[in-house]
Amino acid sequence: MRRLTKVALVAISLSMLVNVNANAHGGATGVVKERMTIMETLGKSLKELTAMMRGKTPYEPERVRQIARQMSSHGGDSMTKLFPKDSLDKPSEARPNIWTQWGKFEGLASQLTSYAKALEKSANNKRGASTSGGMPQVQGMMNNSGMMTNMPEADPELLANMPPDAAYIHITQTCGSCHEGFRKPKK
Repeated sequence: MRRLTKVALVAISLSMLVNVNANAHGGATGVVKERMTIMETLGKSLKELTAMMRGKTPYEPERVRQIARQMSSHGGDSMTKLFPKDSLDKPSEARPNIWTQWGKFEGLASQLTSYAKALEKSANNKRGASTSGGMPQVQGMMNNSGMMTNMPEADPELLANMPPDAAYIHITQTCGSCHEGFRKPKK
């Protein structure tokens, strides 16, 4: 009888664990759950980078490289394969226009990889000068509206030689553009 009770307790515990995991993303399953998990991972990585870039935590080049490698691995084709046509099952936060503007979405996914690789290569480079708000500013690369300019993403040599702050800013702008264009607004 004791053995049966132990087996029952283990089974109940495992079923509870499965239920917790299934509900972690509002009951998402399959590719929707997979992409929500990756987006959550990317969000945590970006939050950690932001703390370093803003001076709230120490800047650690090796950790920056680790985060950049992880982010790079989730961009490009790894990102786009998570969005098979019309995969909008609830609780997906994707907008249907991903598939009508696939080229733009694909470009942003590719940019994430390019800029993350640039961040990895530039992690030990001299940091950009700080603005009064504590956010690094990259001299000569920002226009009056604060958008990055003159940064050809296809030139790996140029990207590898820029301050890590520039790559970070490109990553945040890429993520922001993707969320603004292809993610349902948070309620």
